[in-house]
Amino acid sequence: MHAIIHFASNLMRGDATHKNVFAFNGGVHPLDHKAESTTRAISKLAIPESLTLPLRQHVGYIPKVKVQVGDHVLKGQMLAEAEGTVSAAIHAPTSGIVSAINEQVIPHPSGLPDTCITITPDGKDSWQQLHPIDWRNTDKKALVDSLRASGIVGLGGATFPTHIKLHTNGKSNIHTLVINAAECEPYITCDDMLMRERADEVVRGIEIVQHLLGAEKCIVGVEDNKPQAASAMTSACISNDIIVKVVPTLYPSGDARRLIHLLLAIEIPNDKRSTDVGIQVFNVATVLAIYRYFVFGEPSISRIVTVTGNVAQPQNFEVLFGTPLQSLITAAGGAKKDTTHFIMGGPMMGFDLPKSPVPITKAANCIIAAAPNLFPTPPPAMPCIRCARCADACPVNLQPQELYWFSKSDDFEKASDYNLFDCIECGCCTYVCPSDIPLVQYYRYAKSEIIVADKAKEAADLARERNDFRLARIEREKLERAQKHAERAQVGKSDIKASEASTPEVSPENKVSSPHAGSTVSAATDKQAAIAAAIARAKAQKLAATPTTAPSAEPVDKQALIAAAIARARAAKLAATQAGLAPKNIDGVSAAVQTEINETDAIREKAKSSVEPKILD
Repeated sequence: MHAIIHFASNLMRGDATHKNVFAFNGGVHPLDHKAESTTRAISKLAIPESLTLPLRQHVGYIPKVKVQVGDHVLKGQMLAEAEGTVSAAIHAPTSGIVSAINEQVIPHPSGLPDTCITITPDGKDSWQQLHPIDWRNTDKKALVDSLRASGIVGLGGATFPTHIKLHTNGKSNIHTLVINAAECEPYITCDDMLMRERADEVVRGIEIVQHLLGAEKCIVGVEDNKPQAASAMTSACISNDIIVKVVPTLYPSGDARRLIHLLLAIEIPNDKRSTDVGIQVFNVATVLAIYRYFVFGEPSISRIVTVTGNVAQPQNFEVLFGTPLQSLITAAGGAKKDTTHFIMGGPMMGFDLPKSPVPITKAANCIIAAAPNLFPTPPPAMPCIRCARCADACPVNLQPQELYWFSKSDDFEKASDYNLFDCIECGCCTYVCPSDIPLVQYYRYAKSEIIVADKAKEAADLARERNDFRLARIEREKLERAQKHAERAQVGKSDIKASEASTPEVSPENKVSSPHAGSTVSAATDKQAAIAAAIARAKAQKLAATPTTAPSAEPVDKQALIAAAIARARAAKLAATQAGLAPKNIDGVSAAVQTEINETDAIREKAKSSVEPKILD
């Protein structure tokens, strides 16, 4: 095995047939087991009796369900809409009835259930109305935005929503498009067969992506163990400027950073992305899906899947998403009796599927039927002997043995210092370890613990921030209320001072004639005087109507005048009393009133002296 590794490394560094290829450190070359599944053409799998579509088929947010149980849907109809920026839609792979929306076991390392939409096909396979897009004469931003509804994700296994990778906001700095056709992991041949049979469609898809990115150059990287695929792609690219480069077979050359290094001799810094240096990478199957969407209006509803390993007839199938795994195994002739379990993905980075029935998803590029002769049970791990073979094989130039010790002892801070998160979990270190230590499992454990701790710290910091904000808000509201009370008190004092300043100070003798008091006293006086005058006039009229026994008219008129004067004087006195003036002020209310009273008394005395004798007569 180690001889194979060193042979592959020497091939990378010295083979004259790869002059334009630039070697990366490490890597391994396990037995590829690819020939078993490439002897037959791609076959289209029949529609199963039921399709189960997990909502979790991509990186990012779960899409929002748009249908209900009992709805009839058409092929290509959107079942769940992309929610948030990083998300992808789910579409009906065929026409039928939505029979369930519930939790079911999905193909995931955890083996846990998740929300799924189940469709019972009606057998008609009726498409909804499709809308092809003239991508040559349509605004680029509109084209990229429309991809959000296509449901297309990276079909190389990463399942990152494609519209995000194409979104340039009108300021694209991408100068090179790299098409990943290396397919370096053993057993997987779906991309190989895709290029052999549909190279023209792949090239049309590359042209669309290159147009959307504005990339000047495009390079296709194919491993040298796929000569037919490389020949087909080269022939399809004759009429354009797309370059096809054949790279040595070495795992993990299919990793995006490793492939960029192989093709362009550019090392992407660990803290940056390929787009930061003007390079974007797409899987060969992804660009084919983009072609089908723009030219025919077809959303993402199927993919090519390799079925291999311990099955009767290893082969590649075009499979509708949601197809039960057992339907796929049956189409490959069925699993042999000694099959122990199934692996989704390759043997290096794939994972064991749950024992329960699971559907095919967008991430399922390969299904391997495992058996003891193909995947023997690993022996018990032995102590690390510090041989450093893991460091020699690491394509990221890490120190796997140090990361192992730190992860095993839960020294996560030290593991982070040794760039744990730069590990791509390719499994090269585990593959070459003579002590059979599952190194990648330790790294995954350490990463998960660090992520959990970081999330807990983030939640605690957020809770503390919220509490600090709440206390600050309460204190601010208290200060605002106190300030408002102080302002109101100040305004009240200012109003009092202003009213005192605007009111002139008067002497006791002149208070009645002040503007405010004078109007009140004058009104009361006028009313009382009017009443008294009316009474006086009534008495005078009554006296005038008295029989002739009364004296002459002259005394009567005098008496009426006297009564009227007395009434006015009393009215003035009463008004002064109601105004709250002191008795001493009554005499000085009005000189005219006092004079009138004195004159009235004089007239009255004179009238008595003149009338009484006549009455006695």
